[in-house]
Amino acid sequence: MRPTPTDTEAWNAYLAEGNARQARKRVSADVILRDEAGCILTVNPTYKEGWDLPGGMAEANEPPDRAAVRELREELGLDITIRQLLVVDWVAPHGPWDDQIAFIFGAGVLTPDLAANVRPHDDELSEALFLPAPEVAERLRERQRNRLLAATRALADGSTRYLRDGMEL
Repeated sequence: MRPTPTDTEAWNAYLAEGNARQARKRVSADVILRDEAGCILTVNPTYKEGWDLPGGMAEANEPPDRAAVRELREELGLDITIRQLLVVDWVAPHGPWDDQIAFIFGAGVLTPDLAANVRPHDDELSEALFLPAPEVAERLRERQRNRLLAATRALADGSTRYLRDGMEL
């Protein structure tokens, strides 16, 4: 029998049981950060093939925007401010991975001094470069490339994009 909300302890146990059966999503949070010439920061991770946008995976119960800020601080020594949500992408299960929600946030333009001094701050990245958007797109895997292209369109027109497995609806 389902408890009533007035029996707080029993009600919370009932809700926790339901919560334990619900799906858990992996969450990634990347950032579009530009220099004054409009080039986009891209990074070369040491733990996987190919280049990527700066950012990473959210920790348990961490909001995606805070995950992005934390990742850029840890990996690049940058204290950024999230300015806008550009892309939300639902990523289908693939290989050993369950599905995921991938966010891309806009974080504006770095001053010339900051942009000139961006360097990896831990062993997860080997390089960090500002490149024109087409060159960034060439370095990314297809799903990430699709997200980048959607993010650049979102930057241009101010409208957030929703993708399903890298494809705009």
